[in-house]
Amino acid sequence: MPSAFLFDLDGTLLDSDPLHCAVFIELLAEYGLEADEAFYRTHIHGRHNSQVFSELLPSEDPHRMDVEKERRFRESLAGVTVDPMPGLVRLLDRAATAGVPVAVATNAPRDNAEAMLNAIGLRHRFGTVVSADDVDNVKPAPDVYLSAAAGIGADPARALAFEDSPSGLRAARASGATVIGLSTTLSDEELRHHGAHHVIRNYEDPALEPLLGLSTGALT
Repeated sequence: MPSAFLFDLDGTLLDSDPLHCAVFIELLAEYGLEADEAFYRTHIHGRHNSQVFSELLPSEDPHRMDVEKERRFRESLAGVTVDPMPGLVRLLDRAATAGVPVAVATNAPRDNAEAMLNAIGLRHRFGTVVSADDVDNVKPAPDVYLSAAAGIGADPARALAFEDSPSGLRAARASGATVIGLSTTLSDEELRHHGAHHVIRNYEDPALEPLLGLSTGALT
């Protein structure tokens, strides 16, 4: 049985990429940069905001831009209910029944992580949430995964990590976890290239079943 299930947040617990993409397109346009979904996937997805803004807007303060972008993102979530990824709630129920602890390991700032978990109605399911604000080095460094595993007393080398971005996949792989990539944005080939051991569409994908290591009695 796995020591833990460790979850990325954006694109893994909920499909938040369309919201992030829209905010980036709007914000970059104000500085004369044209972006679209393809640009977002290539230059922004999975990277920390400070890296993105330092590269795309080198004359601007990356911290200020980071704060503004995330403020706009939280505004897009305010007062709305968002569906979690298909099959997620059942997977969390099964983990609880089997006694497998769960945690969140995200590059998102703390305020965003709280906003997203509240928007999908699952904040209470995660006692340990490690954000970019809690570590010295963000993904692709493994710090958030190692810290999340430590927070629930789990051996990261025996954990399953669920990810969807290039930097997140590399971070999870570097932590020693078995990495399951969700094809929210990237193709199967891209997910495996960046470190996924296995690939699923979502948590209802039959391919996930043999990877979980849960007994039959824990599945109902």
